[in-house]
Amino acid sequence: PAGCGEGRHTGNPAKSILNSRKERGRGLNRIEKVKIYCSIASISFIQGLQFSVSPVLGQISRHYPAVDISLVQMLITGPALTAMVFSLISGGLAVKISMKKLLVSGSFLAGAAGITPFLCDSFPLLFACRMIYGISLGLVLALNTAVVARFFEGDERVSAMGIQAASIGGGMVVVSAVGGALGSLDFRLSYLVNIIGFISMIVLAAFLPETNPGEAYREKTGRIPGDGTKSIRINRSVFMICLLGMLEFLFLISFTTNIAMHMSGGLAGNSSASGSITGIFSGTQIIVGLVLGRITRLIKKAALPAAMVSFTVGSLILAAFPSDYLMLAVGAVFCGISQGIFVPTAMVEVSGAVLPAATAMAAACYGCAQCIGQFISPVVLNAVSFAVFKSVTTTHVYVAAAGGMFLAAVL
Repeated sequence: PAGCGEGRHTGNPAKSILNSRKERGRGLNRIEKVKIYCSIASISFIQGLQFSVSPVLGQISRHYPAVDISLVQMLITGPALTAMVFSLISGGLAVKISMKKLLVSGSFLAGAAGITPFLCDSFPLLFACRMIYGISLGLVLALNTAVVARFFEGDERVSAMGIQAASIGGGMVVVSAVGGALGSLDFRLSYLVNIIGFISMIVLAAFLPETNPGEAYREKTGRIPGDGTKSIRINRSVFMICLLGMLEFLFLISFTTNIAMHMSGGLAGNSSASGSITGIFSGTQIIVGLVLGRITRLIKKAALPAAMVSFTVGSLILAAFPSDYLMLAVGAVFCGISQGIFVPTAMVEVSGAVLPAATAMAAACYGCAQCIGQFISPVVLNAVSFAVFKSVTTTHVYVAAAGGMFLAAVL
């Protein structure tokens, strides 16, 4: 069976190479592929938990009036800080520790950190737990792409990346809808949605195959790596995609950090409404992810700038209609198209730009760049908003984000 003898570095190298290639999709039967797809979905749901507090940010801000609004927004972007560090660490660990062990541990930590604030009404505790969740986020950002690259190649990899993006969207839909519904009763009840972390842990433990961390290097060279790091080389293409990823998420994250506070008129303070708008944003990602292969064949190399322009349109619509639910939904669709195209396309390009053993590190670099963009977003956009409009409002932030994203797409 595929994967036999993975725990040893001895024996026939050619046989090990053959087993590794079977792992990468060509020797997997339908049931095995379904299990891996379920594992990818579970990992993606952990990423979705980053936005678990998005529908109730307005309520949290009102409950803790002494806390600065930028700090409240960092409940979403703050985990990116610890994720940056642990994304890079996990990229190196992946050549020494199996991805399954790392991901199972990260899933448990996500569940535990998410549930803990429910036990005590404290903003410092909530903020600290969100930062701890960032450890899990860093692990999954680096390893989700590595899992896809490990088991799939060619067109199957593009399709798997699309499923990954759809799963991230699905996770955000579930997290936003359930969190918003629970938050309409009491914002602290929304923390219970983090039980998803424990569910993902069980799925990964049951379905994700164990892999030998040194196998990717052995497949490429036919030799056993001395310390598992010889083939980890990151090139210029990876760094260019990372730069684009940082810019994309610097502006894109403004959708989730501001939408709950942006809605005005009869929608103001309605966590169910903000949760459903976020759900529409995420649901669009699901649809785009499932048809990603067709989209990339149609627009080819224009995929990344097209995704950026889509956000520009969506952000301007959001800025113009803060009290119109229908138009907010349309804006959310355009923003969702942006993320649905950009993320998996960038991940495919990153994983294809390096040797197999360097995939986890390349994905970690991209994840780190993504986290940098998310983390600095509130500070940068609020500063730009004040500099241009002399005040900081969610409308001004969305306009600033639209302008910045359009310039990034053109450049």
